[in-house]
Amino acid sequence: MTLWQADFYKHAVAHRNGEEILWELILCDVQGNVLCEKSCPQSQASSAWLIVQLESLLTEGKPTAIQVFRPQSLSLFKLAGEQLGLEIVATRQTTMLKALLQKRYGNQALVLDVPPPQPLPENLWGEQWCFATLSVESLLTSFGDAPIPYRSMPEAYLSLCRELVAELPIPGSIIYAGRQARYLCQWLADISPVSLNYQATEIGQSGGLVLEAGLMDRWILATFADPEVAQGATLFEQRKAVVHHLHFLLIQPDNSGATYTGFWLLQTES
Repeated sequence: MTLWQADFYKHAVAHRNGEEILWELILCDVQGNVLCEKSCPQSQASSAWLIVQLESLLTEGKPTAIQVFRPQSLSLFKLAGEQLGLEIVATRQTTMLKALLQKRYGNQALVLDVPPPQPLPENLWGEQWCFATLSVESLLTSFGDAPIPYRSMPEAYLSLCRELVAELPIPGSIIYAGRQARYLCQWLADISPVSLNYQATEIGQSGGLVLEAGLMDRWILATFADPEVAQGATLFEQRKAVVHHLHFLLIQPDNSGATYTGFWLLQTES
Protein backbone atom coordinates (compact mmCIF):
# COMPACT_ATOMS: atom_id res chain seq x y z
CA MET A 1 0.00 0.00 0.00
CA THR A 2 1.40 3.38 -1.05
CA LEU A 3 -0.12 6.38 0.70
CA TRP A 4 0.64 10.00 -0.03
CA GLN A 5 -0.23 12.94 2.19
CA ALA A 6 -0.92 16.23 0.43
CA ASP A 7 -1.76 19.87 0.94
CA PHE A 8 -2.46 22.66 -1.56
CA TYR A 9 -3.11 25.99 0.12
CA LYS A 10 -2.06 29.63 0.27
CA HIS A 11 0.86 30.84 2.37
CA ALA A 12 2.62 34.17 2.80
CA VAL A 13 6.14 33.89 1.39
CA ALA A 14 8.70 36.54 2.37
CA HIS A 15 10.57 38.44 -0.36
CA ARG A 16 12.91 41.41 -0.28
CA ASN A 17 10.04 43.67 -1.33
CA GLY A 18 7.62 42.29 1.22
CA GLU A 19 5.33 39.26 1.30
CA GLU A 20 3.69 37.45 -1.56
CA ILE A 21 0.75 35.06 -1.32
CA LEU A 22 1.53 31.79 -3.08
CA TRP A 23 -0.38 28.54 -3.23
CA GLU A 24 1.98 25.70 -2.38
CA LEU A 25 1.55 22.04 -3.24
CA ILE A 26 3.34 19.73 -0.84
CA LEU A 27 3.22 15.94 -1.04
CA CYS A 28 5.02 13.42 1.12
CA ASP A 29 4.75 9.72 1.87
CA VAL A 30 3.92 8.26 5.29
CA GLN A 31 7.63 8.01 6.10
CA GLY A 32 7.98 11.78 5.68
CA ASN A 33 9.87 11.73 2.38
CA VAL A 34 8.98 14.83 0.36
CA LEU A 35 7.68 13.88 -3.08
CA CYS A 36 6.75 17.28 -4.47
CA GLU A 37 7.07 20.96 -3.57
CA LYS A 38 5.65 23.38 -6.12
CA SER A 39 3.96 26.76 -5.94
CA CYS A 40 1.88 29.09 -8.09
CA PRO A 41 0.41 32.57 -7.73
CA GLN A 42 -3.11 32.78 -6.37
CA SER A 43 -4.45 33.66 -9.84
CA GLN A 44 -3.39 30.21 -11.12
CA ALA A 45 -4.48 28.13 -8.15
CA SER A 46 -7.09 25.70 -9.49
CA SER A 47 -7.86 22.03 -9.95
CA ALA A 48 -6.51 22.33 -13.51
CA TRP A 49 -3.09 23.44 -12.23
CA LEU A 50 -3.19 20.68 -9.61
CA ILE A 51 -3.99 18.04 -12.25
CA VAL A 52 -0.91 19.00 -14.27
CA GLN A 53 1.37 18.72 -11.22
CA LEU A 54 -0.06 15.41 -10.04
CA GLU A 55 0.01 13.92 -13.52
CA SER A 56 3.76 14.50 -13.72
CA LEU A 57 4.22 12.47 -10.52
CA LEU A 58 2.31 9.42 -11.76
CA THR A 59 4.86 8.25 -14.33
CA GLU A 60 6.36 5.88 -11.75
CA GLY A 61 3.01 4.57 -10.51
CA LYS A 62 -0.11 5.71 -8.70
CA PRO A 63 -0.47 5.81 -4.93
CA THR A 64 -3.11 3.66 -3.30
CA ALA A 65 -4.65 6.87 -1.97
CA ILE A 66 -3.85 10.51 -1.25
CA GLN A 67 -4.68 11.66 2.28
CA VAL A 68 -5.84 15.27 2.74
CA PHE A 69 -6.58 17.05 6.04
CA ARG A 70 -7.55 20.56 4.90
CA PRO A 71 -11.18 21.09 3.74
CA GLN A 72 -10.17 23.78 1.22
CA SER A 73 -7.57 21.42 -0.25
CA LEU A 74 -9.97 18.49 -0.26
CA SER A 75 -12.37 19.95 -2.81
CA LEU A 76 -9.52 20.69 -5.24
CA PHE A 77 -7.91 17.28 -4.78
CA LYS A 78 -11.24 15.53 -5.33
CA LEU A 79 -11.72 17.31 -8.65
CA ALA A 80 -8.19 16.35 -9.67
CA GLY A 81 -8.65 12.80 -8.40
CA GLU A 82 -11.74 12.29 -10.54
CA GLN A 83 -9.76 13.26 -13.64
CA LEU A 84 -6.70 11.13 -12.82
CA GLY A 85 -8.37 8.11 -11.24
CA LEU A 86 -6.89 8.78 -7.80
CA GLU A 87 -8.57 7.94 -4.51
CA ILE A 88 -8.68 10.98 -2.22
CA VAL A 89 -9.16 10.27 1.48
CA ALA A 90 -10.25 12.96 3.95
CA THR A 91 -8.49 12.40 7.29
CA ARG A 92 -6.96 14.39 10.10
CA GLN A 93 -4.28 11.73 10.54
CA THR A 94 -1.64 13.20 8.23
CA THR A 95 1.14 13.28 10.81
CA MET A 96 4.13 13.54 8.50
CA LEU A 97 2.60 16.24 6.32
CA LYS A 98 1.59 18.34 9.32
CA ALA A 99 5.12 18.07 10.73
CA LEU A 100 6.51 19.40 7.43
CA LEU A 101 4.04 22.29 7.33
CA GLN A 102 4.65 23.16 10.98
CA LYS A 103 8.42 23.21 10.47
CA ARG A 104 8.10 25.47 7.44
CA TYR A 105 5.30 27.85 8.41
CA GLY A 106 4.73 27.35 12.15
CA ASN A 107 1.57 26.30 13.96
CA GLN A 108 -0.53 28.81 12.03
CA ALA A 109 -0.30 26.60 8.93
CA LEU A 110 -2.34 23.92 10.70
CA VAL A 111 -5.07 26.15 12.11
CA LEU A 112 -8.51 25.53 10.64
CA ASP A 113 -11.65 27.61 11.10
CA VAL A 114 -13.29 25.13 13.42
CA PRO A 115 -17.06 25.55 13.88
CA PRO A 116 -18.65 25.46 17.35
CA PRO A 117 -19.85 22.02 18.45
CA GLN A 118 -23.39 21.12 17.44
CA PRO A 119 -25.88 19.23 19.60
CA LEU A 120 -26.29 15.53 18.90
CA PRO A 121 -29.44 14.86 16.83
CA GLU A 122 -32.26 14.24 19.31
CA ASN A 123 -33.30 10.95 17.70
CA LEU A 124 -29.83 9.51 18.51
CA TRP A 125 -29.70 10.30 22.22
CA GLY A 126 -28.68 7.37 24.36
CA GLU A 127 -30.29 6.41 27.64
CA GLN A 128 -27.15 6.67 29.81
CA TRP A 129 -23.44 7.23 29.47
CA CYS A 130 -20.35 6.98 31.68
CA PHE A 131 -16.58 7.16 31.68
CA ALA A 132 -14.78 3.83 31.79
CA THR A 133 -11.40 2.18 31.29
CA LEU A 134 -10.09 -0.94 29.60
CA SER A 135 -6.66 -2.36 30.23
CA VAL A 136 -4.41 -2.44 27.18
CA GLU A 137 -4.56 -6.23 27.28
CA SER A 138 -8.37 -6.32 27.46
CA LEU A 139 -8.71 -3.87 24.60
CA LEU A 140 -6.42 -5.91 22.35
CA THR A 141 -7.75 -9.35 23.23
CA SER A 142 -11.44 -8.73 23.91
CA PHE A 143 -12.35 -6.22 21.23
CA GLY A 144 -10.07 -7.14 18.36
CA ASP A 145 -12.03 -10.26 17.40
CA ALA A 146 -15.37 -9.73 19.15
CA PRO A 147 -18.47 -9.92 16.91
CA ILE A 148 -19.21 -6.18 16.89
CA PRO A 149 -21.32 -4.85 13.99
CA TYR A 150 -19.55 -1.46 13.94
CA ARG A 151 -15.88 -1.28 14.76
CA SER A 152 -12.90 0.95 13.95
CA MET A 153 -9.47 0.04 15.35
CA PRO A 154 -6.82 1.55 13.04
CA GLU A 155 -3.63 -0.48 12.84
CA ALA A 156 -1.53 2.58 13.70
CA TYR A 157 -3.40 2.90 17.00
CA LEU A 158 -3.14 -0.81 17.72
CA SER A 159 0.61 -0.58 17.19
CA LEU A 160 0.76 2.18 19.80
CA CYS A 161 -1.26 0.01 22.19
CA ARG A 162 1.21 -2.84 21.79
CA GLU A 163 4.00 -0.54 22.97
CA LEU A 164 2.23 0.02 26.29
CA VAL A 165 2.30 -2.01 29.50
CA ALA A 166 -0.54 -4.54 29.38
CA GLU A 167 -2.10 -3.37 32.66
CA LEU A 168 -2.26 0.32 31.76
CA PRO A 169 -5.83 1.69 31.61
CA ILE A 170 -7.07 3.05 28.29
CA PRO A 171 -9.79 5.62 29.10
CA GLY A 172 -13.04 5.87 27.24
CA SER A 173 -16.74 6.50 27.31
CA ILE A 174 -19.63 4.05 27.12
CA ILE A 175 -23.06 5.03 25.80
CA TYR A 176 -25.99 2.77 26.65
CA ALA A 177 -28.22 3.62 23.72
CA GLY A 178 -31.08 1.14 24.08
CA ARG A 179 -33.07 0.64 20.87
CA GLN A 180 -31.17 3.52 19.29
CA ALA A 181 -27.83 1.71 19.54
CA ARG A 182 -27.66 0.60 15.91
CA TYR A 183 -28.91 3.95 14.57
CA LEU A 184 -26.33 5.78 16.68
CA CYS A 185 -23.55 3.48 15.44
CA GLN A 186 -24.55 3.95 11.81
CA TRP A 187 -24.50 7.72 12.29
CA LEU A 188 -21.08 7.51 13.93
CA ALA A 189 -19.75 5.35 11.10
CA ASP A 190 -20.97 7.97 8.60
CA ILE A 191 -19.30 10.94 10.33
CA SER A 192 -15.93 9.18 11.03
CA PRO A 193 -15.16 9.82 14.74
CA VAL A 194 -11.69 11.19 15.51
CA SER A 195 -11.55 11.91 19.24
CA LEU A 196 -13.48 12.66 22.43
CA ASN A 197 -12.44 15.69 24.46
CA TYR A 198 -13.60 17.22 27.73
CA GLN A 199 -14.49 20.89 27.53
CA ALA A 200 -14.78 22.43 30.99
CA THR A 201 -16.68 25.54 31.95
CA GLU A 202 -14.83 28.41 33.59
CA ILE A 203 -15.61 27.17 37.10
CA GLY A 204 -14.45 23.66 36.19
CA GLN A 205 -17.38 21.89 37.86
CA SER A 206 -19.40 21.28 34.72
CA GLY A 207 -18.82 20.94 31.02
CA GLY A 208 -19.32 18.61 28.14
CA LEU A 209 -17.86 15.79 26.12
CA VAL A 210 -17.20 16.90 22.54
CA LEU A 211 -16.85 14.44 19.69
CA GLU A 212 -14.44 15.52 16.94
CA ALA A 213 -15.31 13.90 13.61
CA GLY A 214 -14.45 14.10 9.94
CA LEU A 215 -12.08 16.93 9.05
CA MET A 216 -13.56 19.61 11.30
CA ASP A 217 -16.99 18.56 12.55
CA ARG A 218 -17.72 18.78 16.27
CA TRP A 219 -20.66 17.32 18.19
CA ILE A 220 -21.80 17.67 21.81
CA LEU A 221 -22.02 14.06 22.94
CA ALA A 222 -22.90 14.82 26.56
CA THR A 223 -23.18 17.71 29.01
CA PHE A 224 -23.03 17.66 32.80
CA ALA A 225 -23.19 20.01 35.78
CA ASP A 226 -21.92 17.63 38.45
CA PRO A 227 -18.53 18.20 40.15
CA GLU A 228 -17.97 14.44 40.46
CA VAL A 229 -18.54 13.90 36.73
CA ALA A 230 -16.24 16.84 36.02
CA GLN A 231 -13.56 15.16 38.13
CA GLY A 232 -14.09 11.99 36.11
CA ALA A 233 -13.70 14.02 32.91
CA THR A 234 -10.45 15.53 34.18
CA LEU A 235 -9.16 12.04 35.03
CA PHE A 236 -10.21 10.90 31.55
CA GLU A 237 -7.97 13.58 30.02
CA GLN A 238 -5.09 12.78 32.38
CA ARG A 239 -5.24 9.10 31.49
CA LYS A 240 -5.25 9.91 27.78
CA ALA A 241 -1.97 11.77 28.18
CA VAL A 242 -0.28 8.63 29.57
CA VAL A 243 -1.29 6.33 26.68
CA HIS A 244 -0.41 8.33 23.54
CA HIS A 245 -3.78 10.17 23.86
CA LEU A 246 -5.56 6.94 22.91
CA HIS A 247 -9.11 6.36 24.11
CA PHE A 248 -12.29 4.58 23.06
CA LEU A 249 -15.99 5.02 22.47
CA LEU A 250 -18.17 1.98 23.14
CA ILE A 251 -21.86 1.75 22.24
CA GLN A 252 -24.04 -0.85 23.98
CA PRO A 253 -27.80 -1.34 24.04
CA ASP A 254 -27.67 -1.71 27.85
CA ASN A 255 -25.28 -2.20 30.75
CA SER A 256 -25.59 -5.99 30.90
CA GLY A 257 -22.24 -6.37 29.14
CA ALA A 258 -23.70 -9.09 26.92
CA THR A 259 -23.80 -7.16 23.64
CA TYR A 260 -21.57 -4.58 21.97
CA THR A 261 -22.96 -2.63 19.02
CA GLY A 262 -20.06 -0.33 18.18
CA PHE A 263 -16.46 0.25 19.21
CA TRP A 264 -14.13 3.06 18.09
CA LEU A 265 -10.48 3.32 19.10
CA LEU A 266 -9.64 7.03 18.93
CA GLN A 267 -6.72 9.39 19.42
CA THR A 268 -6.65 13.08 20.27
CA GLU A 269 -4.09 15.04 18.29
CA SER A 270 -1.38 16.14 20.71
